[in-house]
Amino acid sequence: MTTDEVTDMAALDLVLVGRVAKAHGITGELAVDVRTDSPEVRFAIDATVTARLRDGSEQPLTVAAARQHAGRLLLRFTQVPDRTVAEGLRGALLLADPAALPPIDDPDEFYDHELAGLSAVLVDGTRVGTVRDITHGPAGDTLVIDRVDGDELLVPFVRAIVPEVDVRGGRVVLDPPEGLIE
Repeated sequence: MTTDEVTDMAALDLVLVGRVAKAHGITGELAVDVRTDSPEVRFAIDATVTARLRDGSEQPLTVAAARQHAGRLLLRFTQVPDRTVAEGLRGALLLADPAALPPIDDPDEFYDHELAGLSAVLVDGTRVGTVRDITHGPAGDTLVIDRVDGDELLVPFVRAIVPEVDVRGGRVVLDPPEGLIE
């Protein structure tokens, strides 16, 4: 699975590619938690992302520099000249246009935004709910499904449990072991 995460951007259809954790240093650098498999593309010099600030406002940012540091990506944007401006971006979501994503050649790989919104059904066709999100952890990927009864269901995103993903058909098929969805 790839890790461009979907965000609630119905009107703009943007995907989450990072989150500003904090300002770093005094020159306007930002420590960013990356949410994309292709940070070298998303955060290349002169690439543009949209920052959604905590107050809901948005502003375009252009990457001026990028480097790795202590498990995070440190970014400098042309619009962020110093620490004061950088502090104002703490917690901002960094969003990008999914149309700029490179195509995926592997039929078993998907961008998160392609999966969010798909109907989750059992092998027999029984509707379970709707895929809301995909989380990525050290043990693997997990589908977060909003069940039809209103509860949340976490399903390991492995072929044995999710044997079919039909993006064009708008569904994922689940074949859960006993006890997973009860």
